[in-house]
Amino acid sequence: MKKELLMGTALVSTLGAASVAEAVTATMSGNHQTGLEFDSPTGGVDTNAQKNDNNFTVSLSETTDGGMTISSSFKVMDENTKEDYDAGFTLAFTDGSKLDVLNAGNASASHAVSIPSSAGAEGVTITSTNNAPTGLDFMTDSTVQGIEYHTAADFLADGLKMSFSASTDNGANPAHTYKVDSHVAVGATYVTDLGDSAVTIGGGYSTTDGSTASTAPSNDAEGMHFGISAVTGDLTVAVGFADGSKTAGDANDTEVDADVVKAGVKYVSGDLTFNVGVASGEAQDGSMGTAGTTTDSQDVTSASVSYAVAAGVTAILGYTDVDSGDEGLNDTTDGSAWYIGANMSF
Repeated sequence: MKKELLMGTALVSTLGAASVAEAVTATMSGNHQTGLEFDSPTGGVDTNAQKNDNNFTVSLSETTDGGMTISSSFKVMDENTKEDYDAGFTLAFTDGSKLDVLNAGNASASHAVSIPSSAGAEGVTITSTNNAPTGLDFMTDSTVQGIEYHTAADFLADGLKMSFSASTDNGANPAHTYKVDSHVAVGATYVTDLGDSAVTIGGGYSTTDGSTASTAPSNDAEGMHFGISAVTGDLTVAVGFADGSKTAGDANDTEVDADVVKAGVKYVSGDLTFNVGVASGEAQDGSMGTAGTTTDSQDVTSASVSYAVAAGVTAILGYTDVDSGDEGLNDTTDGSAWYIGANMSF
């Protein structure tokens, strides 16, 4: 945290920002979600357990005399993770553009289209060696030493926004486990009207270089994703596709070549919100330096009903079913899960 503060001070001085006369503005937000999950694994015994998700975020910001806003944040999360102080600084300029500095992330991931799925906290545990992903941004690694630039709205064309990011390594020698050395990425989102529908198109490309102390990967992390979402009144329909390669980040330094297809629907009717989503991912994984030859798979179907009980209070009923395969064989650790609970946000 001390290093981030020093970096932020240097940045402000370098950019010629005027001194701020008053204290930084702090705002707080968060949520408390708790409920019960009921698991039914394909090859095991049914279980149930309480699930909690608690987050408390403090956002800090101030505007210089020149009109530039400097912001950062930190988060106190659930009892398992404790806290997250990894946020760097965001510099928002008067033309609407922004620059994220320190742990800025990956520009490709920033423009992944949101695909509706269950709003519940249920999940199904599958075999740990199954590396089939279900997210559109599975190949978007980066390092803490990175920046991401976000253009202002209507960049080059009405409705277009773009991001560009890059990062480098910390200078340490790689160990046996794969270490990300650098990345470069670009992402874009285009919003337009098509009849009565508001259409959002998003996509991105990322490439990452990495190394280990022993065997080099046959393919570094690289890939692209594309998605489209249409909102017509209370109905949202979205689809997305991703294809690329990554490392699994496990002790075996597994490298993965994968693709994902996702689709989802959300409908809002008064205080009720209905979500339905499907995701299908496939991957071929192998030890570092060796491309995989057999297929891991994961097919996920989920749905939920959310009810706004009061301002900031939402009751949730969710269901998820997973059918998976590992190295071409059916995975008996898949199955289904129910969730019933409530979320309180502020």
